[in-house]
Amino acid sequence: MNAMNPFRIPVGADKLKNPAIFLLVILAAFAIGYIIAIGGLNVAIIVIALPFVIFSLNRLINNPEIGLTFAFIINFILMGLTRYLPVKLGYVMDITLILIYIALFFHYFNKKLNVKPFTNDLSILSAIWFAYIVCEIVNPEAISMSAWFASMRGIGLYMVLTIPLVFLLYNDPKHLNRFLTIWGVFSILASLKAAQQLILGPDPWEQRWLDGGGAVTHILWGKLRAFSFYTDAGQFGAAQGQIGLVATVLLINEKKARKRIFWFFVMVAGYYGMFVSGTRGAISVPFSGFVLYLLIKRNYQATIIGGFLLIVIYVFFRYTTIGNSNYQIFRMRTAFVPEDDASYQVRIKNQRIFEQYLKTRPFGGGIGHAGARAKLYAPGSYLSTVATDSWFVLIWAETGIIGLYLHLFILGYFIGKGMHIVMFQLKTKEMRGKATALLSGVVGIIIASYGNAVLGQFPTGLVVYASMAYVFMSPSIEEKMILESKEEKLEIIS
Repeated sequence: MNAMNPFRIPVGADKLKNPAIFLLVILAAFAIGYIIAIGGLNVAIIVIALPFVIFSLNRLINNPEIGLTFAFIINFILMGLTRYLPVKLGYVMDITLILIYIALFFHYFNKKLNVKPFTNDLSILSAIWFAYIVCEIVNPEAISMSAWFASMRGIGLYMVLTIPLVFLLYNDPKHLNRFLTIWGVFSILASLKAAQQLILGPDPWEQRWLDGGGAVTHILWGKLRAFSFYTDAGQFGAAQGQIGLVATVLLINEKKARKRIFWFFVMVAGYYGMFVSGTRGAISVPFSGFVLYLLIKRNYQATIIGGFLLIVIYVFFRYTTIGNSNYQIFRMRTAFVPEDDASYQVRIKNQRIFEQYLKTRPFGGGIGHAGARAKLYAPGSYLSTVATDSWFVLIWAETGIIGLYLHLFILGYFIGKGMHIVMFQLKTKEMRGKATALLSGVVGIIIASYGNAVLGQFPTGLVVYASMAYVFMSPSIEEKMILESKEEKLEIIS
């Protein structure tokens, strides 16, 4: 048998020898060039991205898990990209999550779909919450459908879409580790970006954002509050406080040296980002999260030591002036003396205004009709003139006392059952450490959301919803970990 000459093996480019195909390629090139010339940069980006989109859809249908990995990645950079790209990216996450569900439809078209991820208590509660949000469309106080559509995504849509997907597609130990790794890596990058803003100054695109109005809240007393590639400094600070807390708990419970080194750097990056953000309420994330961690630990020695350290930190910020020459420490210190803070007094005054308005409106003023977004979509609404500041005040103002109680019940149910799972159902130190870290992180964000509306924003929202799912899934993930641990024996908690 004669060996084939490798230089004569047919390749894809040989098809261009066909005159008809060559002419078709030339015509297509002219057509694309004409479309770009007429449509401008936005159309050019769409045309260039189209082949990648088609390829990605093919991969997504074959493996929907890829879509959720992509969602977790863009979750961290999506809002930051809007400062650099002249296109609106606000709905990219919506499209991504919906495409995953479409891919699931085709992927399981001839297969049996496991419906348990959609019928567990956490998924059902998120569906009930979203159903309430949908019912708010007919709220008699609402005057703008656009306001509802723009706001309901962060308040309810991402929650009801994300939680079942994590249960269905990201339910193995490797998925949990991948989620934590993505979170840790982007948190390190976020703090490096913040360091660049402080040391070298904001880049031209970030400076343009500051000049366009961002400086009002991000340059105080001549000092920049770092915001990294997140929406704002408030979101950045809370998010970094959360990952700092999570990394600390993971570091305490990790045995492998390589992972301990990684989580140490994540912890340092997290706390650094929290402080340079100048977000006073962010310190409540690790503070309250550590309190929960000590309760779950059920170790008297650890509780005494940890409690003592928390008291020392509180006394340092509340009753001393040490470090006031440092802007970040001085600003954090004001969070421990709220009665002397003018902005705190304004918040209390605004809450009294909401209280009077909502006495006769148990369903609130309508989704998107309070706070900053209302000024854009519903400027004629009464609530658009009063700042909400707090996430829970926002929920109260837009969904009424009924919506607030429902929201608090869902969060309380998660915390209560999550603590029961971690304290009484998990058997291994590794899984209990991860579940405790995630639970403490969510509780920290919930507490911080009283002062700032961080819970429903990028990237915190998706991280919180995935964390909630993982806490509830931890017993089943632990069973898989035990079955997969052939080489190493997992440490069982007595």
